[in-house]
Amino acid sequence: MEEATGAPSSFAVSDPKRLRASGRDGQTVMTEPPSPLRMLLSRHTRRREFITLLGGAAAWPLAARAQQRERMRRIGVLMPLAADDAAAQARNAAFLQGLQKLGWTVGQNVQIEYRWSGGNDELTRRYAAELATLAPEAILATGSASMGPLLQATRTVPIVFAIVPDPVGAGFVDSLARPGDNATGFTSFDYGIGAKWVELLKEIAPRVTRAAVLRDPAIPQGTGQWGAIQTAGPSVGIEVSPINVREAGEIERTVTAFARQPNGGLIVSGSGLAHVHRDIIIKLAARHKLPAVYFERYYVTGGSLISYAADSIDPHRRAASYVDRILKGENPADLPVQNPTKFELLINLKTAKALGLEIPPMLLARADEVIE
Repeated sequence: MEEATGAPSSFAVSDPKRLRASGRDGQTVMTEPPSPLRMLLSRHTRRREFITLLGGAAAWPLAARAQQRERMRRIGVLMPLAADDAAAQARNAAFLQGLQKLGWTVGQNVQIEYRWSGGNDELTRRYAAELATLAPEAILATGSASMGPLLQATRTVPIVFAIVPDPVGAGFVDSLARPGDNATGFTSFDYGIGAKWVELLKEIAPRVTRAAVLRDPAIPQGTGQWGAIQTAGPSVGIEVSPINVREAGEIERTVTAFARQPNGGLIVSGSGLAHVHRDIIIKLAARHKLPAVYFERYYVTGGSLISYAADSIDPHRRAASYVDRILKGENPADLPVQNPTKFELLINLKTAKALGLEIPPMLLARADEVIE
């Protein structure tokens, strides 16, 4: 029998290892069967793909549950400074660093509502009411100027305060050990530090016999610090007189009038308004060549003479730990108010030279930082 043209039929019959298959033109073609190794690899690949698919399907509910656990929490922040103020930025950065160390990341598991009042009492009250209406799970409040309006706005939202000098005397908490109600936090200093400012002024500028004390009489710390300063003045031979810091024009007029008499100096006590008017106070002290003692380091780094105070940054970092504990279910009434742990003495030698002052070596030795 003659063979057909094309691929010989005897080839298909004589090679049992080849398999029949239908080609694209409908003709029968022969293919090689898969080798045992190829079949084994194919089964292994299919098995691996099946296990991966099965594992992925099993992980879906776990991922969904993890997302539910990592729900977004909300915190409020009320500061009596402007948002671009150097002190405000440093305090906020410390607070965020403290939160991050405890596992809280803004935009991932926590959202922060900021309000910056810039020392405006009306804005402070409005922003306090806004934050209370938002009902965050905790609010960070800086200073006494923020605390009063917040407690008027809410007695239910937990509040953690920083750098409040006398929270018991101001009525913010029942006691340091058992704050009670919805507020707790970190103090800045006791009123006795006012006496230390008087002593430092006399030590760094022995010729000073008169001191104008810049204070905010509308807040408890303003009157409390003034009382301590007034008591200490006679013991070092300094007569003290108060100057209100309510608005810049008043500060300029009264300081200028005070500086007309010789042997004068300044003591700037702590308040939100003293922060707001920091630049004008520094300029007036330099213009009238008045040796001045300040309640915070930012005056000295900004060109002023000397400061002695508790570190105002550290309490904001520590406040993050209380916010963390509240977010995890603890009650602010059970968290004791904590006192400052670090005080700083800063001296600006360049300013001392401009004022014609020679800093006593013992005072320089005690300084935590000397700016040259």
